[in-house]
Amino acid sequence: MKKKVVCFGEALWDNFPDYKEIGGAPLNVAYHLNKLGVDTQFITRVGGDEMGRQIIEFIDELGFDNSLIQIDKKFNTGEVNISLDKSKSANYIIKYPSAWDKIQLLDNYIEVVKNSDFFVFGSLVSRDKVSKETLLKLISHANFKVFDVNIREPYYDFDLISFLMQESNMIKFNEEEIERISKDLGIVSNSIENKMLEISKITNTEFVCLTLGDKGVVFYDSKFHYQDAIKIKVLNTVGAGDSFLAMIIEGMISNLSVKLFLKRAVNLSAYVCSKNGPNPDYNKDQF
Repeated sequence: MKKKVVCFGEALWDNFPDYKEIGGAPLNVAYHLNKLGVDTQFITRVGGDEMGRQIIEFIDELGFDNSLIQIDKKFNTGEVNISLDKSKSANYIIKYPSAWDKIQLLDNYIEVVKNSDFFVFGSLVSRDKVSKETLLKLISHANFKVFDVNIREPYYDFDLISFLMQESNMIKFNEEEIERISKDLGIVSNSIENKMLEISKITNTEFVCLTLGDKGVVFYDSKFHYQDAIKIKVLNTVGAGDSFLAMIIEGMISNLSVKLFLKRAVNLSAYVCSKNGPNPDYNKDQF
């Protein structure tokens, strides 16, 4: 039977200095899973405005079932103002409140999540009580839970992140996130491997994935796996981690070796970094 994935969370517009793109971490993950041939559904909420209409149109063009997308009559579609530093890393100003802060628990959502194999979510969607409560209810019905930590200041709630890690089967961090969370957990080791191992033990999480930018990635599944980064000309890093996570999930669904799916994930994320916007077009056979 074909495996199914449900992504939950923000759909919004990324406003770069010179252009704008549809984005949001869970939408980006869903986009790439869809491009990779994975049966994917997406739960979010957009405003009843032109920006929301364009997001729904974008999702329709990808062939997604848009029946899980809510339309808010009060709050506008989400927007994020993005600036890039000298290394092309992004800084974010995220408008609040937005429609995706108000995702309600609809009657069919629990069945959709129960019938999926993977449930993907991040921490940002929990900044508002409404979406947070919906997430917590859905997590309790999910089969394999993938937590993309995705810290965005000032929306950092350690107690919530600690709870979500304990609820998850797989956690994905970047370097800054694992440093901060390790400190708050009282992990004193300077070793990346020790931090990953301790987090796995503390949270009882089987899979831990760490992206290190141009230093590559580390993946833990009772033993450590490593993959070097690819040297490319970086235009921006927005969405790179989301494409990486999508390829990891696709690799697990396809029963690929860790070595192979890490290599493919790094290749895809490098390709995304070489393009403008988080969701460039490509053929999955490229990777």
